[in-house]
Amino acid sequence: MSRSIRIFDRRSLILLLGLLLSGGFFATTLFGYFVSKEAIRSAIIGQDLPLTSSNIYSEIQKDLVRPVLISSTMAHDTFLRDWILRGENEVSEMSRYLAEIKQRHGAFSSFFVSDHSSNYYTGEGVLKQVREDEPRDAWYFRVRDMRDEYEINVDPDLANRDALTIFINYRVFDFDQRYIGATGIGLTVDSVRRLIRDYQARFQRTIYFTDATGKVVVHGGETAPDLRQRPGLAQQLDRILHERTGFYQFEDAGDNHILNVNYLPELKWYLFVEQNEDVALAGIRQTLYVNLIISLVVTLIVTFLAYLTLGSYQSRIEKMASTDKLTGLLNRHAFGILIDKLLANNRRAPRPISFLLADIDHFKDINDRHGHRIGDEVLSNIAQRLSATLREADFAVRWGGEEFLMVLPGCPLNEALVVAEKLRHAIASAQLAPGEPTIRITLSLGASELDDNETADHAISRADDALYAAKRAGRNQVSAAPPLG
Repeated sequence: MSRSIRIFDRRSLILLLGLLLSGGFFATTLFGYFVSKEAIRSAIIGQDLPLTSSNIYSEIQKDLVRPVLISSTMAHDTFLRDWILRGENEVSEMSRYLAEIKQRHGAFSSFFVSDHSSNYYTGEGVLKQVREDEPRDAWYFRVRDMRDEYEINVDPDLANRDALTIFINYRVFDFDQRYIGATGIGLTVDSVRRLIRDYQARFQRTIYFTDATGKVVVHGGETAPDLRQRPGLAQQLDRILHERTGFYQFEDAGDNHILNVNYLPELKWYLFVEQNEDVALAGIRQTLYVNLIISLVVTLIVTFLAYLTLGSYQSRIEKMASTDKLTGLLNRHAFGILIDKLLANNRRAPRPISFLLADIDHFKDINDRHGHRIGDEVLSNIAQRLSATLREADFAVRWGGEEFLMVLPGCPLNEALVVAEKLRHAIASAQLAPGEPTIRITLSLGASELDDNETADHAISRADDALYAAKRAGRNQVSAAPPLG
């Protein structure tokens, strides 16, 4: 029977193709991810955080720096200083003045504390007298003794039901530069918090203000974070406060954070704008996963199509490489591969192997009388008969022009002779040239059994000798090669 020989392992080739495709897609996707990641990091450091800080600073200037200027104007107001120096007699004048400041500038509160009388004035009159033994008045005595012109402080506002308020406390001096009190306005912390929360939601950043000690004074969350307790940031905090402005990185809870810090001299606060890099990279990380899935799907589709295509082409190529085009039987190259495998298996599990070498009687006369087309038809039909008559384990080879070799694994010589007679009779009784019914075809066959101490070539040579013995004896018969002795 005819069989094809595998000239390459399709599964190994497909596996290699799949690995190359997936490796190429994976490398390209990762390269794009890391390039995008570096670009985003550069944008965060070079543009996003500075721009966010600048925008926030501009808004804070409107909400905090302007009140500083208002407080400064109050501290240098001639009316306020003259009224104090006249003895603080007309309280209604001071109340009207503070109420007008509050209304005109939209402040949450306005105040003046006299160092001479200790009176705390608001737009509604005298609120109280400040005392050094009152903890809630400690701010005034701190302002009185400080060197700076003003401070920004966050405290409950007694005049407004203890609402948490940002106070701009400005020192007031008379015309001879003697300290006479403190004045200023207050803003609710909630207004600044709303601003911070708006920016945090818009830019996906964490924003907060600290004082010179690193304590968070204004933030957008429910509770103020303790920077001294944050892993990665606590170790750098003193250096950050000393440098005042710059970019910093730290790890917290496994995430990398990029921090932009700016010192705001008008407020004497530090503006911290913090970006969680992992949050910023979430978009391209999702794109990475999508690209990897797409690459995997494309790889599977391409590999499957390649598997089908290679299967089709492999069968055709292997058939062309291992079979005779005219007869469809194995060629001598394929025989060499198969016999090597057969002999290798036989060494592990010995069993008899017989060879039959057949030659068409008077084939040259057929070609000369009827032409090569009829001769080719005869060869093709004989090949079909041989393949149909042999066992499943046997295989036939076109050995030469009109010679055929049959290999019979597991078949001793006596059984091989039976098979040979069966083949001879099948050919002799068949009409192998339908277009020329007068043509009768016969075979001469030689048989040999492989000896343990000889090669396949030697055993085939002995079968060839037996074939010629059959021809000399009159053709259309089977001759056996004697065993090696």
